[in-house]
Amino acid sequence: MSQYSGKIVFFEGKCFTGRRLEVFGDCENFQDRGFMNRVNSIRVESNAWVCFDHPDFKGQQYMLEKGEYPDFQRWNGHNDHMGSCKPIKMMEEPPQKISSCRTDILLKLVCSLCSSQHGEQYRMELFEGQNYTGQCVELCDDCPFLQSTGFSKNCLNSIKVYGDGAWVMYEEPNYRGRMYIVERGSYGSFMEWQAENPNIQSIRRVVNYF
Repeated sequence: MSQYSGKIVFFEGKCFTGRRLEVFGDCENFQDRGFMNRVNSIRVESNAWVCFDHPDFKGQQYMLEKGEYPDFQRWNGHNDHMGSCKPIKMMEEPPQKISSCRTDILLKLVCSLCSSQHGEQYRMELFEGQNYTGQCVELCDDCPFLQSTGFSKNCLNSIKVYGDGAWVMYEEPNYRGRMYIVERGSYGSFMEWQAENPNIQSIRRVVNYF
């Protein structure tokens, strides 16, 4: 278990009522803990978490940071289904070397400033095609509308995540719609971040780990 595991509490009823389940690390199946997969409110006491509406870390993803969520609409849920969860870990190993790709000059300058302030904590490369092909854009900060970076389409087919921090990718602009959480690593296809299609239009960093 990571030192950043933290604590999250799930409640069967709205406004933190009914049966409760306290989780301190990865939980593959709520029913294994004697808790039905019906969750109507959540209290995140520490760390950031990714929750799934099915067991075994599958299905729709929800990113929850420290705070209180009195009903499922507060975490953008469409119903009260919740089956598994795990903490989003802040990596500790040295970051990988960034591969080269053509990016907008202004974006490179912003990334350079970000790197000088935060080291390699947040950095990712976005590719139009699968297996890291096609147009490439580099990010190191939140992006409410992907096409504003010069990315010509809203289809994102592969990514590389560097540094220590995790990211949340959204199907709609301004951090709305279905979300996908990605941590450091290479994702050669949108299916590797459990998406059903390559549509991504906004991306932001996970910054609340404590």
